[in-house]
Amino acid sequence: MQTQLVGMGLAILGFLGTILICGLPMWKVTAFVGSNIITAQVFWEGLWMNCVFQSTGHSQCKAYDSVLALPQELQASRALICVSIAVSVLAIGLTVVGARCTNFYRDERLTKSNIGLSGGVVFIVAGALCIIPVSWSAHGIITGFYNPLATSERRGELGASIYVGWASGALLVIGGAVLCSTYRC
Repeated sequence: MQTQLVGMGLAILGFLGTILICGLPMWKVTAFVGSNIITAQVFWEGLWMNCVFQSTGHSQCKAYDSVLALPQELQASRALICVSIAVSVLAIGLTVVGARCTNFYRDERLTKSNIGLSGGVVFIVAGALCIIPVSWSAHGIITGFYNPLATSERRGELGASIYVGWASGALLVIGGAVLCSTYRC
């Protein structure tokens, strides 16, 4: 039972991290490249908005105006992160029903075990749905950074949300795998 709780705890941490990266606009941040190290503005770009931080301490965030005007990579990343969150909610429900410490299906051990196993598998799917858009966005940022046609002032670097996204996806996959390993028919 302790192993199930550990798996559930890891998966819930991954779920919370996925919610965090969905809302934070720190997927791509401005890189200070070149001889000019004094810049007046720092740009953050996320799934839902972009923000500008000025050297005076003022900040301003603006939501994207049109979904259709966004790059396809950003539209797909939005969709996959939202689906990952929804799938994680489903996995939490299945895992709670299938956990040994709950009273759901207490007399039907095989049904309870199958529901718990499916909860672990769904957590693994949610982790993959989180890792794919984060890695895709990271690839786009890295290739854009090394693009010789990009201006040096607006080259982007990987933001904190990318790293948190990788950790969240890994926690979802590891938590799901731990849950799957605890169910035997």
